[in-house]
Amino acid sequence: MKKTIVSIIGVTMLFGTSVGVYAGANLQEIKAYLNNDIKVKVNGKSTQLLDAQGNVVTPITYDGSTYLPARAIANALNVAVDYDASTNSVLFGEKVEGTPVNAVQTFYTSIKDANLTKYKGKDYIEVLKSSGNGGSNFSLEPNKKFQTLYLQIAAVGKDTEIEIKDTEGRLLKKDTVTIDEGLKTIEVSVAGLDTINVFYTTGVFVPLTASYYK
Repeated sequence: MKKTIVSIIGVTMLFGTSVGVYAGANLQEIKAYLNNDIKVKVNGKSTQLLDAQGNVVTPITYDGSTYLPARAIANALNVAVDYDASTNSVLFGEKVEGTPVNAVQTFYTSIKDANLTKYKGKDYIEVLKSSGNGGSNFSLEPNKKFQTLYLQIAAVGKDTEIEIKDTEGRLLKKDTVTIDEGLKTIEVSVAGLDTINVFYTTGVFVPLTASYYK
C-alpha cells in the first residue's frame, strides 16, 4: 500500500486553519501519512470528508492511530464547529455563551431608532419589524459556527405563522406566535447551515440583540 509522507504542525490539518494562526504556540513537528484507504460512514452511509471550502480532505495515520479532520467530521455529523483563538480551543456543538445574531451579521433593513425599537416598554436597540398584514421573510447567517438558534419574535397586529427553512426550502421549524404570548423564543437547530430563511404571515417584532446562537 503506497502512502505519501507529509509533515503536519499542530492541528492545522485536523481543523483546516492556516499555520499562521498558531504562530508562537507550543507546536511539535511530526511525520505522518495521508491515509487514502480510510473510509468514513455516518449511520451506515459512506461520507466524503470536505473542508470549509468544499475540498476533499484525507485522514492521517500517525504512530498507529488515525486522525480525522475536525471540521469535516463535524459537518458529516451535523455538529457545529468553531475555533476560539483566545483560548486556542476547538469548539464542538453549543457554545456556553450565547452570541446575538447581530454580532455575526449586518442587517441592512434593521431599525435602530429608539422610538421604534421598544416592545412593552423595553428598548431592544436593534430590531427587525413589520407591521403590515402581508407576509414576508428575512435571512439569518449562522455560517456553520453554531448549533442552535434561539429566535425571539413577537406578533404585531394579529397572530402570525412562522416557518424556518434552509436555502433548499427544507422545513426546519414551524410555529405560531400569538399576540397574547408576547415575545416568544423559537429554538431551532442550525448546525451545518450557512444561511436560513424565516418566513412570517403577518407583522412581527424581532429583537436582534435578544435573539442569539449557541
